[in-house]
Amino acid sequence: MAVVKHLVKKSNRSINCCGTATVLTAMPVFNEFKYVEEILGAVQEYSGDILVVDDGSTDGTTKLLERHTTVSIISHKVNAGYGRSLIDAFEFAWRNDFDWVITMDCDHQHEPSYIPHFYSEIKNDDADIISGSRYLCQTSSDLSAVPAERIAINKEITDLLNHSLGLKLTDTFCGFKAYRTSAILKLKLSEEGYSLPLQLWIQAGRMGLRIREIPVPLIYHDPKRSFGGVLEDPRIRLAYYMEIIERELGHNADEDA
Repeated sequence: MAVVKHLVKKSNRSINCCGTATVLTAMPVFNEFKYVEEILGAVQEYSGDILVVDDGSTDGTTKLLERHTTVSIISHKVNAGYGRSLIDAFEFAWRNDFDWVITMDCDHQHEPSYIPHFYSEIKNDDADIISGSRYLCQTSSDLSAVPAERIAINKEITDLLNHSLGLKLTDTFCGFKAYRTSAILKLKLSEEGYSLPLQLWIQAGRMGLRIREIPVPLIYHDPKRSFGGVLEDPRIRLAYYMEIIERELGHNADEDA
């Protein structure tokens, strides 16, 4: 169950950044005690409207968030999943009349100073999803810290979605994105786990939403960070992704090969 702990009155700061558009910055958070204070402080330099979705944290993150009275907070009583946090953020943006929502992680994998890059693209008003890509400007040194299996799975899934949907993505799984609220709410999103981006891409592609990628830094801050549970096994994780893709496509993905 999601509970809105407190709602902060919308500021006009995002309007100044994006013309007439209002923009919410939303961050899913689960057990980010080490990072949340620093990341929130950095995000507040660029965004006047911030939502944190606390996904059932148990490490003291919740207590830290309660100090931030200028940040809107949705709290899950138990861990509901990354996808559920994003869906709640989209619904919050719609209920509170935000034209756009920027999503980013709270674990040093996304650089807050790149938020203005999304503002610039939003002002162009010619896309529905502006997706960060960590591979548009990659170097071999950037990739050296990332487990090879994660790069391989990202590439395999990205190639499959491009072939099946006629897209031209380079990074399927980057969570640093901007979504036009009115467009994203046309989708029927239900995946509560890490597969939510796959469901979203397939529905967005089929609906003809306008998609653009922009380069963002590839940051792999914590080599010990894991998916947790059985998804830590790359074979199980890939099979899980393929199951969701085939269900959304309505046929075996091999048929698109």
